[in-house]
Amino acid sequence: MKSKTVNQLFFNLLVTLAAVLLLILAPTSCSKAKPAELPKDETPKSKELVIWTYSSFVSKWGPGPDVTKAFEAKTGIKIDWVSHGDSGAILSRLLLEKESAGADIILGVDQNQADRIMRSNLLEPYMPEGAEKIFPELVLDLSFRLTPMDYSYFAIVYDSEKLPVPPESLEDLTKAKYKQSLILIDPRTSTVGLGFFGWVKDIYRENWKDYWQRLKPSILTIGEGWSSSYGLFTKGEAPMVLSYTTSPGYHLEYEKTERYKAAIFKEGHPLQIEAAGLLKAAKNKDNGKSFLDFMLSPDFQNIIPLTNWMYPVTNIPLPASFKVNPKSEKSLRPAPASEDELNEWAALMSVK
Repeated sequence: MKSKTVNQLFFNLLVTLAAVLLLILAPTSCSKAKPAELPKDETPKSKELVIWTYSSFVSKWGPGPDVTKAFEAKTGIKIDWVSHGDSGAILSRLLLEKESAGADIILGVDQNQADRIMRSNLLEPYMPEGAEKIFPELVLDLSFRLTPMDYSYFAIVYDSEKLPVPPESLEDLTKAKYKQSLILIDPRTSTVGLGFFGWVKDIYRENWKDYWQRLKPSILTIGEGWSSSYGLFTKGEAPMVLSYTTSPGYHLEYEKTERYKAAIFKEGHPLQIEAAGLLKAAKNKDNGKSFLDFMLSPDFQNIIPLTNWMYPVTNIPLPASFKVNPKSEKSLRPAPASEDELNEWAALMSVK
């Protein structure tokens, strides 16, 4: 009995020593083996971003080229700009294609389109870095489905060499002396045209259709977008065009002339706030968030005044050429137009 116990103890001792020896040698033997690889992300982060915007934004004189360079330098992300003419076309295309649109960001829609696009449930709420620096009166949505990018005021811009005495009100535009002197823009395809439609409706209320009937003789043409319409104006086709209070600064900056001026109307001027939004269906969502952060930074906001000819939405020093941009004493915020009203307008004006 005793010898069996001794043998058992001896056997247990050997087992214990073997276990200790294995523990000591384990790191050495493991070091000879190939280290275990950490799990890899099968889908590496994209360095691309698809942004839908209007044509003048991505033109060679617009903000697009400078924004592209600055954003890629800062983040390494390349922007694929997709132009859809004017902002009205962007919204129509997005509401048609919905989740299959293929865009990450839409840029350039304004407050008159905000309700329709937010009701579509296509935008993802995201409050960018620096959102607290936006001028409070410009915030369109507290959940930041749309983030303000820039702003200005709609106005009639005129050639002072051809029109020494400009109109002083919407009513003045209907006077016989201004026959075929005005270039307007279709409110169904352009935010600028939509802004003018809202301006008329805000001032004339239920008599808005009567005003358009009286305005007809003064209209030379109604363009589809701002770029083409303003181009006709600068070519001398008509002495007046629908644009912004900030347009004169462009001509001073690049043409060294104060010939083109914005007429200030006694009834006030509608505010336009342009914004950008992140799509829920975005394939490059993180990159989209990075862009919205960048959009509120000084790097982006400093580009806006001398390229998009709008005011920055944060407190950024303005160029000297902005001194010729007039200020209105009254800022208007007309209610958005309905689709039925726009269809009525098209029938009234015989616009297809």
